[in-house]
Amino acid sequence: MSSVSLSSQLNKVQLQHYLALPQGGLCQVTYVWIDYTKERLRCKNRTLDCEPSSIEDIPEWNVGSPTYQPEGYLGDMYLIPVRMFRDPFTHDPNKLVLCEVLNCYREPAEQNTRFTCNKVMEAAQHFQHWFGMEQEYVLQGMDGHPYSWPQGGFPGPQGPYFCGVGADRAFGRDIAMSHYKACMYAGVKIYGTNGESMPSQWEFQVGTCEGIEMPDHLWMARFLLHRVCEDFGVIANLDPKPVQGDWSGSGCHINFSTEAMREEGGMKHIEDAIEKLRKRHAHHIRCYDMHGGEDNKRRLTGVFSTTSIDQFSVGTANRATSIRIPRRVGKDGRGYFEDRRPAANCDPYMVTEAIVRTCLLGETDSD
Repeated sequence: MSSVSLSSQLNKVQLQHYLALPQGGLCQVTYVWIDYTKERLRCKNRTLDCEPSSIEDIPEWNVGSPTYQPEGYLGDMYLIPVRMFRDPFTHDPNKLVLCEVLNCYREPAEQNTRFTCNKVMEAAQHFQHWFGMEQEYVLQGMDGHPYSWPQGGFPGPQGPYFCGVGADRAFGRDIAMSHYKACMYAGVKIYGTNGESMPSQWEFQVGTCEGIEMPDHLWMARFLLHRVCEDFGVIANLDPKPVQGDWSGSGCHINFSTEAMREEGGMKHIEDAIEKLRKRHAHHIRCYDMHGGEDNKRRLTGVFSTTSIDQFSVGTANRATSIRIPRRVGKDGRGYFEDRRPAANCDPYMVTEAIVRTCLLGETDSD
Protein backbone atom coordinates (compact mmCIF):
# COMPACT_ATOMS: atom_id res chain seq x y z
CA MET A 1 0.00 0.00 0.00
CA SER A 2 1.27 3.48 -0.85
CA SER A 3 2.68 5.46 2.06
CA VAL A 4 0.99 8.54 3.49
CA SER A 5 2.67 11.47 5.21
CA LEU A 6 3.31 11.50 8.95
CA SER A 7 1.54 14.86 9.27
CA SER A 8 -1.71 13.34 8.02
CA GLN A 9 -1.62 10.93 10.97
CA LEU A 10 -1.65 13.67 13.61
CA ASN A 11 -4.71 13.95 15.87
CA LYS A 12 -7.29 15.71 13.67
CA VAL A 13 -9.84 15.81 16.51
CA GLN A 14 -7.41 18.00 18.42
CA LEU A 15 -7.06 20.23 15.36
CA GLN A 16 -10.83 20.71 15.17
CA HIS A 17 -10.83 21.96 18.77
CA TYR A 18 -8.57 24.86 17.81
CA LEU A 19 -10.31 25.57 14.51
CA ALA A 20 -13.61 25.94 16.39
CA LEU A 21 -12.30 28.64 18.73
CA PRO A 22 -13.96 32.06 18.30
CA GLN A 23 -12.01 34.72 16.43
CA GLY A 24 -13.44 37.82 18.11
CA GLY A 25 -14.50 39.47 14.85
CA LEU A 26 -11.09 39.07 13.25
CA CYS A 27 -10.53 37.48 9.86
CA GLN A 28 -7.77 35.13 8.73
CA VAL A 29 -6.71 35.62 5.11
CA THR A 30 -4.58 33.08 3.25
CA TYR A 31 -2.55 34.66 0.45
CA VAL A 32 -1.94 32.19 -2.40
CA TRP A 33 0.56 32.71 -5.21
CA ILE A 34 2.44 30.85 -7.95
CA ASP A 35 6.14 30.59 -7.18
CA TYR A 36 9.17 30.89 -9.45
CA THR A 37 8.76 27.34 -10.80
CA LYS A 38 5.50 28.50 -12.46
CA GLU A 39 3.99 25.19 -11.32
CA ARG A 40 4.03 25.18 -7.53
CA LEU A 41 1.77 27.20 -5.27
CA ARG A 42 2.68 28.79 -1.96
CA CYS A 43 0.66 30.47 0.77
CA LYS A 44 0.90 32.38 4.01
CA ASN A 45 -1.64 33.81 6.44
CA ARG A 46 -2.48 37.25 7.76
CA THR A 47 -5.01 38.66 10.24
CA LEU A 48 -7.39 41.45 9.22
CA ASP A 49 -9.48 43.47 11.65
CA CYS A 50 -12.75 42.47 9.99
CA GLU A 51 -14.14 40.33 7.19
CA PRO A 52 -13.38 41.87 3.77
CA SER A 53 -16.41 42.48 1.57
CA SER A 54 -14.46 42.62 -1.70
CA ILE A 55 -10.97 42.13 -3.12
CA GLU A 56 -10.34 45.87 -2.69
CA ASP A 57 -10.46 45.35 1.10
CA ILE A 58 -7.46 42.97 1.03
CA PRO A 59 -4.13 44.82 1.42
CA GLU A 60 -1.05 44.11 -0.63
CA TRP A 61 1.63 42.09 1.11
CA ASN A 62 5.16 40.97 0.38
CA VAL A 63 7.20 37.81 0.45
CA GLY A 64 10.94 37.32 0.83
CA SER A 65 13.30 35.88 -1.75
CA PRO A 66 13.79 32.27 -0.49
CA THR A 67 10.72 31.11 -2.47
CA TYR A 68 12.28 29.82 -5.67
CA GLN A 69 13.52 33.17 -6.93
CA PRO A 70 16.38 33.49 -9.42
CA GLU A 71 19.85 32.94 -8.04
CA GLY A 72 21.20 36.19 -6.62
CA TYR A 73 17.78 37.86 -6.42
CA LEU A 74 17.48 39.46 -2.99
CA GLY A 75 14.52 41.86 -3.21
CA ASP A 76 11.09 41.25 -1.71
CA MET A 77 8.25 40.39 -4.03
CA TYR A 78 4.84 42.09 -3.82
CA LEU A 79 1.69 40.00 -3.47
CA ILE A 80 -1.20 41.77 -5.22
CA PRO A 81 -4.64 40.31 -4.39
CA VAL A 82 -6.70 39.66 -7.55
CA ARG A 83 -9.49 37.25 -6.58
CA MET A 84 -11.09 36.27 -3.28
CA PHE A 85 -12.67 32.96 -2.20
CA ARG A 86 -14.17 31.54 0.98
CA ASP A 87 -11.84 29.35 3.03
CA PRO A 88 -13.12 25.74 3.31
CA PHE A 89 -10.40 24.78 5.79
CA THR A 90 -10.98 27.44 8.47
CA HIS A 91 -14.52 28.42 7.36
CA ASP A 92 -16.30 31.78 7.34
CA PRO A 93 -15.43 34.60 7.77
CA ASN A 94 -11.93 33.57 6.66
CA LYS A 95 -10.77 33.98 3.06
CA LEU A 96 -8.43 32.62 0.44
CA VAL A 97 -6.91 35.23 -1.87
CA LEU A 98 -5.22 34.51 -5.19
CA CYS A 99 -2.38 36.97 -5.82
CA GLU A 100 -0.30 38.24 -8.69
CA VAL A 101 3.42 38.61 -7.96
CA LEU A 102 5.36 41.78 -8.73
CA ASN A 103 9.11 42.16 -8.36
CA CYS A 104 10.88 44.78 -6.26
CA TYR A 105 10.40 47.32 -9.07
CA ARG A 106 6.63 46.65 -9.05
CA GLU A 107 6.84 45.02 -12.47
CA PRO A 108 5.35 41.56 -13.20
CA ALA A 109 7.65 38.89 -11.80
CA GLU A 110 8.91 36.23 -14.20
CA GLN A 111 6.31 33.73 -12.99
CA ASN A 112 3.49 36.25 -13.38
CA THR A 113 1.83 35.18 -16.62
CA ARG A 114 -1.51 36.54 -15.42
CA PHE A 115 -0.54 40.14 -16.16
CA THR A 116 -0.37 39.78 -19.95
CA CYS A 117 -3.20 37.24 -20.00
CA ASN A 118 -5.52 39.74 -18.36
CA LYS A 119 -4.66 42.42 -20.91
CA VAL A 120 -5.41 39.99 -23.75
CA MET A 121 -8.73 38.99 -22.17
CA GLU A 122 -9.73 42.63 -21.82
CA ALA A 123 -8.85 43.31 -25.48
CA ALA A 124 -11.12 40.45 -26.58
CA GLN A 125 -13.96 40.81 -24.07
CA HIS A 126 -16.44 41.96 -26.74
CA PHE A 127 -16.35 38.40 -28.16
CA GLN A 128 -17.91 37.15 -24.88
CA HIS A 129 -15.56 34.16 -24.86
CA TRP A 130 -16.25 31.30 -22.49
CA PHE A 131 -13.90 28.60 -21.23
CA GLY A 132 -14.11 25.30 -19.40
CA MET A 133 -11.05 23.28 -18.37
CA GLU A 134 -10.75 19.59 -17.45
CA GLN A 135 -7.92 18.98 -14.98
CA GLU A 136 -6.62 15.41 -14.74
CA TYR A 137 -4.28 14.32 -11.93
CA VAL A 138 -2.93 11.19 -10.29
CA LEU A 139 -2.97 10.55 -6.55
CA GLN A 140 0.50 9.53 -5.43
CA GLY A 141 1.80 8.15 -2.16
CA MET A 142 4.79 9.57 -0.33
CA ASP A 143 6.82 6.65 -1.68
CA GLY A 144 6.41 7.93 -5.24
CA HIS A 145 3.95 5.23 -6.35
CA PRO A 146 0.36 5.88 -7.38
CA TYR A 147 -1.93 5.67 -4.37
CA SER A 148 -3.26 2.15 -3.64
CA TRP A 149 -1.16 0.46 -6.33
CA PRO A 150 0.44 -2.82 -5.18
CA GLN A 151 3.85 -2.22 -3.68
CA GLY A 152 6.42 -3.06 -6.33
CA GLY A 153 3.74 -4.10 -8.81
CA PHE A 154 0.84 -2.97 -10.92
CA PRO A 155 -2.96 -3.18 -10.76
CA GLY A 156 -5.01 -4.78 -13.51
CA PRO A 157 -4.93 -3.17 -16.96
CA GLN A 158 -6.99 -0.11 -17.87
CA GLY A 159 -10.65 -0.57 -18.64
CA PRO A 160 -12.70 -0.84 -15.44
CA TYR A 161 -11.44 2.34 -13.75
CA PHE A 162 -12.97 5.15 -15.84
CA CYS A 163 -15.96 6.37 -13.82
CA GLY A 164 -15.61 3.09 -11.93
CA VAL A 165 -17.45 2.14 -8.75
CA GLY A 166 -16.15 -0.22 -6.10
CA ALA A 167 -13.08 -0.63 -3.91
CA ASP A 168 -11.26 -2.49 -6.68
CA ARG A 169 -11.95 0.24 -9.26
CA ALA A 170 -12.03 3.62 -7.51
CA PHE A 171 -8.88 4.50 -5.56
CA GLY A 172 -9.07 7.65 -3.43
CA ARG A 173 -12.68 8.73 -3.99
CA ASP A 174 -12.75 10.34 -0.53
CA ILE A 175 -10.05 12.74 -1.68
CA ALA A 176 -11.76 13.61 -4.97
CA MET A 177 -15.11 14.24 -3.29
CA SER A 178 -13.55 16.26 -0.46
CA HIS A 179 -11.90 18.45 -3.07
CA TYR A 180 -15.22 18.81 -4.90
CA LYS A 181 -16.97 20.04 -1.74
CA ALA A 182 -14.08 22.34 -0.85
CA CYS A 183 -14.33 23.99 -4.28
CA MET A 184 -18.09 24.44 -3.93
CA TYR A 185 -17.71 26.02 -0.51
CA ALA A 186 -14.90 28.30 -1.69
CA GLY A 187 -16.88 29.58 -4.66
CA VAL A 188 -14.73 27.96 -7.34
CA LYS A 189 -16.84 27.29 -10.42
CA ILE A 190 -16.35 23.54 -10.32
CA TYR A 191 -18.51 21.69 -12.84
CA GLY A 192 -17.94 18.07 -11.86
CA THR A 193 -15.50 15.25 -11.16
CA ASN A 194 -14.95 11.64 -12.18
CA GLY A 195 -12.52 8.75 -12.00
CA GLU A 196 -10.23 8.52 -15.01
CA SER A 197 -8.76 5.74 -17.17
CA MET A 198 -5.76 4.88 -15.00
CA PRO A 199 -6.29 3.62 -11.44
CA SER A 200 -5.76 6.47 -8.92
CA GLN A 201 -6.25 9.00 -11.74
CA TRP A 202 -9.06 11.54 -11.38
CA GLU A 203 -10.40 14.57 -13.19
CA PHE A 204 -12.32 17.66 -12.19
CA GLN A 205 -13.80 20.29 -14.47
CA VAL A 206 -13.97 24.06 -13.89
CA GLY A 207 -16.27 26.34 -15.87
CA THR A 208 -18.14 27.87 -17.50
CA CYS A 209 -15.93 30.93 -16.93
CA GLU A 210 -15.43 34.11 -18.93
CA GLY A 211 -12.05 35.66 -19.66
CA ILE A 212 -9.48 35.84 -16.85
CA GLU A 213 -11.92 34.17 -14.48
CA MET A 214 -11.04 30.79 -16.06
CA PRO A 215 -7.35 30.55 -15.17
CA ASP A 216 -7.94 32.25 -11.81
CA HIS A 217 -10.50 29.62 -10.81
CA LEU A 218 -8.41 26.71 -12.09
CA TRP A 219 -5.37 27.84 -10.11
CA MET A 220 -7.45 28.12 -6.94
CA ALA A 221 -8.97 24.69 -7.64
CA ARG A 222 -5.42 23.34 -7.90
CA PHE A 223 -4.50 24.98 -4.60
CA LEU A 224 -7.51 23.37 -2.92
CA LEU A 225 -6.57 20.00 -4.42
CA HIS A 226 -3.04 20.19 -3.02
CA ARG A 227 -4.33 21.28 0.40
CA VAL A 228 -6.92 18.49 0.54
CA CYS A 229 -4.27 15.97 -0.48
CA GLU A 230 -2.01 17.37 2.24
CA ASP A 231 -4.71 16.60 4.82
CA PHE A 232 -5.02 13.03 3.51
CA GLY A 233 -1.25 12.57 3.38
CA VAL A 234 -0.89 12.01 -0.37
CA ILE A 235 0.33 14.04 -3.36
CA ALA A 236 -1.59 15.31 -6.39
CA ASN A 237 0.71 14.61 -9.33
CA LEU A 238 0.08 16.78 -12.42
CA ASP A 239 2.84 15.29 -14.54
CA PRO A 240 1.55 14.63 -18.10
CA LYS A 241 2.86 11.05 -18.06
CA PRO A 242 3.37 10.02 -14.43
CA VAL A 243 3.66 6.28 -15.15
CA GLN A 244 5.48 4.95 -18.20
CA GLY A 245 4.10 2.04 -20.18
CA ASP A 246 0.51 1.10 -21.01
CA TRP A 247 -1.06 3.75 -18.82
CA SER A 248 -2.86 6.95 -19.78
CA GLY A 249 -1.23 10.34 -19.37
CA SER A 250 -2.86 13.35 -17.74
CA GLY A 251 -4.15 16.32 -19.68
CA CYS A 252 -6.01 19.56 -19.10
CA HIS A 253 -8.42 19.74 -22.05
CA ILE A 254 -9.93 23.16 -22.67
CA ASN A 255 -13.37 23.95 -24.05
CA PHE A 256 -13.83 27.27 -25.83
CA SER A 257 -16.61 29.29 -27.43
CA THR A 258 -17.61 32.83 -28.32
CA GLU A 259 -21.04 34.37 -28.55
CA ALA A 260 -20.96 33.93 -32.35
CA MET A 261 -20.10 30.22 -31.97
CA ARG A 262 -23.00 29.67 -29.60
CA GLU A 263 -25.59 31.34 -31.85
CA GLU A 264 -27.39 29.99 -34.92
CA GLY A 265 -24.85 29.27 -37.67
CA GLY A 266 -22.04 29.16 -35.14
CA MET A 267 -20.34 26.16 -36.76
CA LYS A 268 -18.73 28.43 -39.34
CA HIS A 269 -17.08 30.45 -36.56
CA ILE A 270 -15.97 27.21 -34.87
CA GLU A 271 -14.41 25.97 -38.10
CA ASP A 272 -12.70 29.32 -38.71
CA ALA A 273 -11.14 29.22 -35.22
CA ILE A 274 -9.98 25.63 -35.70
CA GLU A 275 -8.30 26.53 -38.99
CA LYS A 276 -6.41 29.33 -37.21
CA LEU A 277 -5.29 26.81 -34.58
CA ARG A 278 -4.15 24.42 -37.30
CA LYS A 279 -1.82 27.07 -38.73
CA ARG A 280 -0.23 27.67 -35.29
CA HIS A 281 -0.06 24.09 -34.06
CA ALA A 282 3.64 24.22 -33.14
CA HIS A 283 3.19 27.52 -31.29
CA HIS A 284 0.35 26.13 -29.18
CA ILE A 285 2.25 22.94 -28.38
CA ARG A 286 5.01 25.15 -26.93
CA CYS A 287 2.42 26.96 -24.78
CA TYR A 288 0.58 23.85 -23.60
CA ASP A 289 3.00 22.49 -21.00
CA MET A 290 5.57 24.06 -18.71
CA HIS A 291 8.63 23.04 -20.72
CA GLY A 292 7.93 24.24 -24.23
CA GLY A 293 6.27 21.03 -25.38
CA GLU A 294 8.84 18.61 -23.97
CA ASP A 295 6.44 17.24 -21.33
CA ASN A 296 3.70 16.61 -23.87
CA LYS A 297 6.05 14.52 -26.02
CA ARG A 298 5.62 11.77 -23.43
CA ARG A 299 1.81 12.08 -23.51
CA LEU A 300 0.74 12.98 -27.06
CA THR A 301 1.86 9.75 -28.71
CA GLY A 302 -1.21 8.71 -30.70
CA VAL A 303 -2.47 6.20 -28.12
CA PHE A 304 -4.70 6.49 -25.04
CA SER A 305 -7.12 8.98 -26.66
CA THR A 306 -4.42 11.28 -27.98
CA THR A 307 -3.05 12.21 -31.38
CA SER A 308 0.66 12.50 -32.20
CA ILE A 309 2.26 15.72 -31.00
CA ASP A 310 3.50 16.41 -34.55
CA GLN A 311 0.06 16.13 -36.15
CA PHE A 312 -2.98 18.40 -36.03
CA SER A 313 -6.32 16.65 -36.40
CA VAL A 314 -10.01 17.42 -35.97
CA GLY A 315 -12.94 15.09 -35.43
CA THR A 316 -16.54 15.02 -34.30
CA ALA A 317 -16.99 12.96 -31.11
CA ASN A 318 -13.44 11.62 -31.63
CA ARG A 319 -11.16 11.84 -28.62
CA ALA A 320 -8.05 10.71 -30.49
CA THR A 321 -7.72 14.16 -32.11
CA SER A 322 -6.15 17.53 -31.41
CA ILE A 323 -9.54 19.25 -31.56
CA ARG A 324 -12.81 17.50 -30.76
CA ILE A 325 -16.20 18.81 -31.84
CA PRO A 326 -18.77 17.29 -29.46
CA ARG A 327 -21.46 15.22 -31.16
CA ARG A 328 -24.24 17.53 -29.95
CA VAL A 329 -22.41 20.55 -31.37
CA GLY A 330 -22.06 18.81 -34.72
CA LYS A 331 -25.77 18.02 -34.70
CA ASP A 332 -26.89 21.51 -33.64
CA GLY A 333 -24.39 23.36 -35.83
CA ARG A 334 -23.33 25.65 -32.99
CA GLY A 335 -21.72 25.56 -29.54
CA TYR A 336 -18.06 25.05 -28.66
CA PHE A 337 -14.97 22.96 -29.40
CA GLU A 338 -12.49 21.12 -27.20
CA ASP A 339 -8.72 21.50 -27.55
CA ARG A 340 -7.30 18.25 -26.14
CA ARG A 341 -3.62 19.18 -26.40
CA PRO A 342 -2.89 21.03 -23.11
CA ALA A 343 -0.99 18.95 -20.55
CA ALA A 344 -2.05 18.49 -16.93
CA ASN A 345 0.80 20.72 -15.74
CA CYS A 346 0.00 23.55 -18.18
CA ASP A 347 -0.20 27.17 -17.10
CA PRO A 348 -3.88 28.07 -17.69
CA TYR A 349 -2.94 31.72 -18.15
CA MET A 350 -0.64 30.79 -21.04
CA VAL A 351 -3.16 28.36 -22.56
CA THR A 352 -6.15 30.71 -22.50
CA GLU A 353 -4.05 33.64 -23.69
CA ALA A 354 -2.71 31.63 -26.64
CA ILE A 355 -6.20 30.57 -27.71
CA VAL A 356 -7.57 34.12 -27.56
CA ARG A 357 -4.57 35.58 -29.39
CA THR A 358 -4.88 33.00 -32.19
CA CYS A 359 -8.65 32.57 -32.51
CA LEU A 360 -9.93 36.06 -31.70
CA LEU A 361 -7.14 38.61 -32.12
CA GLY A 362 -5.88 37.09 -35.36
CA GLU A 363 -2.24 36.70 -34.38
CA THR A 364 -0.08 34.53 -36.62
CA ASP A 365 3.42 33.10 -36.40
CA SER A 366 4.64 36.06 -38.44
CA ASP A 367 3.48 38.58 -35.77
